[in-house]
Amino acid sequence: MITLEWLYVLTGVVFTLWAMLSLRDRSNPKRWGNALFWGLLAASFFFGSHLSDLANGGLVLALVALAGTGQLGRSHPETTDEATRERLALRFGNRLFVPALVIPFTAVAGTLLYTYTPLGQSGLFEARRETLILLGLGVLAALALAMAWLRPPALAPLEEGRRLMDSIGWAAILPQMLAALGGVFALAGVGGIVGHIAGDVIPQGNLLLAVLVYCLGMLVFTVIMGNAFAAFPVMAAAIGIPVLAVQYHGNVALIGAVGMLAGFCGTLLTPMAANFNVVPAVLLDLKSQYGVIRAQAGTALPLFACNVLLIYFLAFP
Repeated sequence: MITLEWLYVLTGVVFTLWAMLSLRDRSNPKRWGNALFWGLLAASFFFGSHLSDLANGGLVLALVALAGTGQLGRSHPETTDEATRERLALRFGNRLFVPALVIPFTAVAGTLLYTYTPLGQSGLFEARRETLILLGLGVLAALALAMAWLRPPALAPLEEGRRLMDSIGWAAILPQMLAALGGVFALAGVGGIVGHIAGDVIPQGNLLLAVLVYCLGMLVFTVIMGNAFAAFPVMAAAIGIPVLAVQYHGNVALIGAVGMLAGFCGTLLTPMAANFNVVPAVLLDLKSQYGVIRAQAGTALPLFACNVLLIYFLAFP
């Protein structure tokens, strides 16, 4: 059986190779910090499932210390020259996006095939992890296609990946950090406190207001914490499960999925989602670091309203 642990090991291998390439990159004055950062992240993927909570917390604090003290620097590894890239762009045009499209196609088509055919009874993949595993397989398939088709230097995928991740820096792992923060908030009982406050605000029997408060809570907590994965445990414990699912007998899957989308509307509106909204502004040399957020606001707010209506009209019998 292929389990999620296989993906963790594969990801750990990639981070390990980035750490090794960083060590030999003498053009980067902060190569030791980069190597240690990616090496510690590799260790978390290799051993995180087997380490204690205290040990994993120590790894996280070490990563934060490296990022917080400015030990990470941008790398500029040489892969293909500009003339080669221009030649390939002119020759293949938009077909260069085909390898990238292989990844979502493999994940979606593979999940449907595995779920609705006898293949699903084979036990090939870990239960309820099929899509994530197929996403990883899609990455490998896309990489194999790109290497066979474009024939870049052997280290080009690793070096370009390292260049991109070094450009993003610590913000690349911000979603995982914030998702863990959401779990901490849930264990600390924040959801229960929010639910108690919401119970005093929402009149008994007012379903629309309950849905609105749930979605608005997802949006606000996401704006504060930068990631809907961090907001979800809090709002699910506060309103999603006890009020919408239990009290009003709502469809749990729909409430959870569309509630996440409402939270993602908050992601579009907050600088706390630095990897989505601030880093692109820096990489694109925009005049304002909030330019991306301003451009997304016109999409986020109408989409939020649509998510409220979807839950209200579709989630309840």
